Amino acid sequence: MPLVAGVDSSTQSCKVVIRDAETGALQRQGTARHAPGTEVDPETWWLALNEAAQAAGGLDDVAAVAVSGQQHGMVCLDADGAVVRPALLWNDTRSSGAAADMIAEAGPDGAQYWAETTGSVPVASFTAAKLRWLAENEPENAARTAAVCLPHDWLSWRLAGYGPGSGAEGLAALRTDRSDASGTAYWSPATGEYLSSVLESTLGHVPVLPAVLEPLESGLTTPSGALIGPGAGDNAGAALGVGAGVGDIVISVGTSGTVFAVADQPTADPSGLVAGFADATGNFLPLAATLNASRVLDSTAGILGVSLPELTGLALSAEPGAGGLSLVPYFEGERTPNLPDAQASLHGMTLANYVPANLARAAFEGVACSLADAFRAFTELGIEARRVILVGGGARSAAMQQTLSSVLGMPVEVPEPGEYVADGAARQAAAVLAGQWPEWKTQDSLTVDAPPAPQVLERYRAAADRQYR
Repeated sequence: MPLVAGVDSSTQSCKVVIRDAETGALQRQGTARHAPGTEVDPETWWLALNEAAQAAGGLDDVAAVAVSGQQHGMVCLDADGAVVRPALLWNDTRSSGAAADMIAEAGPDGAQYWAETTGSVPVASFTAAKLRWLAENEPENAARTAAVCLPHDWLSWRLAGYGPGSGAEGLAALRTDRSDASGTAYWSPATGEYLSSVLESTLGHVPVLPAVLEPLESGLTTPSGALIGPGAGDNAGAALGVGAGVGDIVISVGTSGTVFAVADQPTADPSGLVAGFADATGNFLPLAATLNASRVLDSTAGILGVSLPELTGLALSAEPGAGGLSLVPYFEGERTPNLPDAQASLHGMTLANYVPANLARAAFEGVACSLADAFRAFTELGIEARRVILVGGGARSAAMQQTLSSVLGMPVEVPEPGEYVADGAARQAAAVLAGQWPEWKTQDSLTVDAPPAPQVLERYRAAADRQYR
């Protein structure tokens, strides 16, 4: 019974699951917290991985391991393999000006150029924008940077025994996968090649970059001999974990909202709403994100003085449409649509409808409608949804399940709660070990098919248009 390990190194924590390679049965698991902040010493990730692995019973008996991690982060290494400066994470926005400059310098059709070249229009989270910020603000650190990698690449590299003092041989051993490489803005999902011109114009030189492995290729081994898979970005890992295939759209309701699809062709959206990433299987993973999701529900529960389960109960006691209330939930600005300075607003209030149940319902419907706007961006690219899979902490609420199904006008499948990203990494590790994707039993899921409520979405969009058109 060979065992495999999957690692989810997210922004907040590191999770390790150990599963049976043949059946996928969970054997043990562990977790550890990460240091807070948007600028983090990568060594803390390594310490957390070791703590989580120890809590999971160790990795000495696993035959293969794969790491899925937060996308985009900039990890710079010097010629000796030491970290040059703390890593800038995806949510560090100091590079927003650099991203805007990259688009402007590409000419009047700069957004179109970037979409066609890299599949995505640059934003602050992308690694290339962070490298430009580094070159402009810390030129000495930029000059010291001999290699650039991503969080999951660096952890895979450390698992293989490399680190400070590894020198040129160690840098040459860096490996990554296509899903994470596609979020850098210096790798093309369409051609599968790095774009040296982007690195020249951002960092000022072309550093050593991780070799991009094929989906089932193992480029490294641990000191104990376990194969190390290519790894993946976190969303690609989640797609593996829930068994998403071509035609599936996954909607995640967490701190932020994420909508991504598995597609068999690359996408290019010059509006910038949909980023044209790759997935971990050889397909593509167009993705859109919203900034406001579960925190909207947390805040509403706090205002009403109820728990989240009680908020769900209140929302379900109200009729669809919340008596005419519409919440535009742009509390922290918004990414889809791109309105960084927007604010939230509540529309349609009367003395009759301004009651706790309707306010609770409006909160869920506002988040659902915001996600439906991101969903619409996919249909406008010609992506048809065969199935919608709903995951994330917010997905556990029956009110969220029902309102999303009603505004989308189609059923949603809700898998059992689980560590989808870590499970996806474990599934990849099993595939690398066997040379093919394992036929693991998928999680039991609940299918929710609420009556369509197009009027709710229409009223929401009218309110958003009145405020921001």
